[in-house]
Order: sequence, then C-alpha cells, then structure tokens
Amino acid sequence: MGPMRPRSSPERPRERAPCVRRGSRDVVCGEPVRSPFILASSIVCFNAPMLASLKEMFAELFAPDEAAARADEPMLQLATAVMLVEVMRAEPSIGAAQRLAVVASLRDTFALSQAQIESLIAAAEKASLEATDLFGFTSYINDHFDMPAKLRMVEHMWRVAYADGHLGDQERHVMWRLSDLLHVPQGAYINAKMRAKSMAGVQ
Repeated sequence: MGPMRPRSSPERPRERAPCVRRGSRDVVCGEPVRSPFILASSIVCFNAPMLASLKEMFAELFAPDEAAARADEPMLQLATAVMLVEVMRAEPSIGAAQRLAVVASLRDTFALSQAQIESLIAAAEKASLEATDLFGFTSYINDHFDMPAKLRMVEHMWRVAYADGHLGDQERHVMWRLSDLLHVPQGAYINAKMRAKSMAGVQ
C-alpha cells in the first residue's frame, strides 16, 4: 500500500460546525467556521498568521526544507495521526500492539523516519487530549484526501482497533463516529473492516 497523495482543494462554501459534546466540555453549535483546525482546545482558522504559527510548530518535528516544500503535509500528518490515536485511546488499556499498529500505519502512509513518527504520535496524543472535538481534524482530511485515500486511512484505523485481537464496544463506536465525520460510505466502511479483521486473523 503506497503513500497517500493529498488532492488539490477546490473552494468550498463556509460550513457550520456540528454540536458535539466530548467529556464535560460543550461546544457551541452552529458557529460558522472556515476549515477549522482544533488544537490546544481552540478552533484555529487557516489565515496567513495562523499558518505561519503552525509551520513554526511543525518545524520542530520535520526538517526545515521539507516543511517549507510541503507546507500542508505536516498538518495532514497530524490530522491523520489523531484519527489513529483516537482509535488507540478507545481501548481501556493501551498495549504495545495498538501502539505498534499506529506506528505501522503512519509509516505506510507517509515517508517519515522512526523518530519523526514517534514525535508525530506524541503531538497527536496531546492534540487528541486537548481538542474539544474532532471536526477540525476530519474537516482538514476531507479537504485534502480523496475518497480512496480516506478509505485506506479507515482501513488502517481498523487495523489499530483489531491489533490486540478483539474489537471492543468503545472501539466500534469510535470507528463509526470517525468514519461518519469522514463521509465514508457504509459499504466501504464494512469492507475496510473485513480486510483489517482478516489481516489480524480474527474470526
């Protein structure tokens, strides 16, 4: 399975964020957003100053020439990693198998070194814990990945869910919720699940 290629992003109309409750924190419903990216418990719109700030943050994770040449890719990498980490965190006790599955998925998806992957996972875990909801991450993925790329990502998410040999109710719920936010058709969602289940050797 080769690296995913981001698609070009056409102009999209302004959207309204859905009402989402996560834990004890409420998110205001119906506020207009412009491709929000949720990080550190806030919604960040992609204007020039914010992009510059994000580039500075990701410069700590990626080589400067690579970050400059592919300005959008670090943010897409983080959004993808957050999806995988969300599935991993759905397991009550995170084991080595789930973490290794996240590493394998990121290595298969992006051309990153082991050190970059470990830094990316650490950043994704922090972002996942601090985000009020996942709309910003899934919105960014929807804007930059075409459907085949999203389906490959969902299959990787299923691999994380099945990494320990079984699928819990919370993992099933998280997978359904994320796939819905990614606008993945039900049939494709089930097919990706079956492929990951077979690869894991689960009956």
